[in-house]
Order: sequence, then C-alpha cells, then structure tokens
Amino acid sequence: MKIVCLLFDGVTALDAVGPCEVLARLPGATVSFVSPDGRSVRNDSAGLLMGVDGCLDDVDSADVLLVPGGPGTGRLVADPGVLSWVQAVHDTVSWTASVCTGSLVLGAAGILAGVEATTHWAAMDELAATGAQPVEARVVERGRIVTAAGVSAGIDMALTLAARLAGDTVAQAIQLGIEYDPQPPFDAGSPSKAPAAVVALLRERRAGRASSDKAAPSLA
Repeated sequence: MKIVCLLFDGVTALDAVGPCEVLARLPGATVSFVSPDGRSVRNDSAGLLMGVDGCLDDVDSADVLLVPGGPGTGRLVADPGVLSWVQAVHDTVSWTASVCTGSLVLGAAGILAGVEATTHWAAMDELAATGAQPVEARVVERGRIVTAAGVSAGIDMALTLAARLAGDTVAQAIQLGIEYDPQPPFDAGSPSKAPAAVVALLRERRAGRASSDKAAPSLA
C-alpha cells in the first residue's frame, strides 16, 4: 500500500506526522514524503527541518494521498504545478485525505467541488470559496475523500481511514499501540467550548500571521 504525503515550507508538522504514524502501521504500508522541488522543508512553528524522499515528478500514483495543512498552503493554492499534481494523483488513489487547511489545496485543485468537507474552524469561509460545502465536524468522509479539522484531528482521520483499509480491529490495535487516549487538561478544543477571550486571542494571532510576510510561530 503506497501512501504519499505532500510536504512544503510552512507545513504544520503534526498534520503530516500524526496521520503518518497511524497509516505507516497498516500491514504492507509504505509512506513516502514529497515536496514540490524535492528539497527538505521547514515547518511553520519551530523551523523543524523535515526531509523528503523526492519531488512531485517522482510520484504519479498512490493508494493514499495525504495533504496536510499549515500557513504554507497559501502558496500551494496559487501554484498550478502543485494543483495539477494533486489532481493527477487523486485520479489514481483509493483515498485522498487532508488535515486542517490541506483541504484548501484539495479545493483549489477542484477535488472538493460540491463535496462536504472540513478544515480548521477559522478557515471555513476559505474552504467554502473553493466550492466545497463546509461541515463543522472533526472528520468528514465522502466517497473516497476524507478530510479532518484542525491539526490534532488528523489522528482521528487516520484511524478512521485505517479502519476502512484494514478493518476496525487493526485500527483499534494501532490506536492502542500509539496509546491515543486523549485526556486534555482543558475543554477548549473548539470555538464553541473555549472561553471567548481564548477565541479572540487565537483570531488575533492568526490575523497577525496572515498579514506577515514570514510565518511566525503560531498557536494553531
């Protein structure tokens, strides 16, 4: 099973690494990381250098395509070469998946036209502008497309996908193996639950990042 993950400068590391930790544990799975030019990339917050296996031209098909999110998706949605590649590989896969603002890339590639999908809660309007039908849910599965909400939801998405690919027992074994048993210290994981001051703080930080030429460390 060939799993391909697109990396790029300004990617949110957990968007890619979390799902790949799950999917790489599927029987017979291999995971490849590619970037537009085949060079290593740096993530959006800590400047973490992330290596890749090759460039887009090295991959023309896959069983699963994963597109993570992050501030760097702002460049991808305006890159015809990346969008054409996403479209072409999507045509070959059993599943196309995204995490957070990775769905904006799928939308820009024309894959989500009229399709229900999700993204980070603060990017729902941007998702709608691509022709998708935004849904406020942690994971949305429609046909062979599965999208996840912000960052940590990528693990939920990957476990959902693992169950589709290998059955519930295998997916649950993977969940147990990575000890994915969330018990957060705060019930502030969505704008409907977080205090208003917290929501305002995050909106302010995201607005400041969007207006900056260089992505600064962010809260999401």
